Amino acid sequence: MLRVRDAMTREVVTVGPEAGVGEAWGLCRENNIRHIPVVESGRLVGIVSDRDLRDVSPPRDTQDQENTLGYVRVRDIMSQNVVTANPLDTIEHAARVIYENRFNCLPVCDEGEVAGIITSSDLVRILVELVGAHGRGSWIEVEVPNEPGQLAEVTNLVKDRHVNIASVFLAPASREAYRAIVLRLETTDPSGIARSLEEAGYTVTATESSGPADRKLERR
Repeated sequence: MLRVRDAMTREVVTVGPEAGVGEAWGLCRENNIRHIPVVESGRLVGIVSDRDLRDVSPPRDTQDQENTLGYVRVRDIMSQNVVTANPLDTIEHAARVIYENRFNCLPVCDEGEVAGIITSSDLVRILVELVGAHGRGSWIEVEVPNEPGQLAEVTNLVKDRHVNIASVFLAPASREAYRAIVLRLETTDPSGIARSLEEAGYTVTATESSGPADRKLERR
């Protein structure tokens, strides 16, 4: 089971609450990041985003800009009562919190201290790795009766064709009492497997070949 610790960034850029917004803005640009946890005496006390910094910054090359960047403090604009994750939380839990709250990241804390940060980009990366979508391959979607043993029968048919399965997803089907099995296959030509499944009485609803430079979808 994947945990937050498996996906989080461990080397976290932080800033103190008394730092000026100019310093925080410089850290964002220098490190190409969008969020900075605010830490005081080793404890997380807030978080500041590049949007927060942009909103407080006056137009460039003005006297107001110099004054604002120098004298407005991070503590004045940071978000407090920050929602956090624990390194041992599941990826599913972190993804749900980020999605339901429309966050872009979660600081990861262990006993109050910042241990890392997990972002929506980290979750997308994990999804790509889980489904095996980083390399060439294909997808095949097949509808099966919603009964025990159907997944084993479908995967055995794939095994008989000597093709590896990179990932498997289950979803509701368009027909009542059926479900959809979606397979990510380590082959760029799923046509033979589709024929085998149809000959066995299954309904193949879609196949797709994909890779770094090509993509071909066939609805059936």
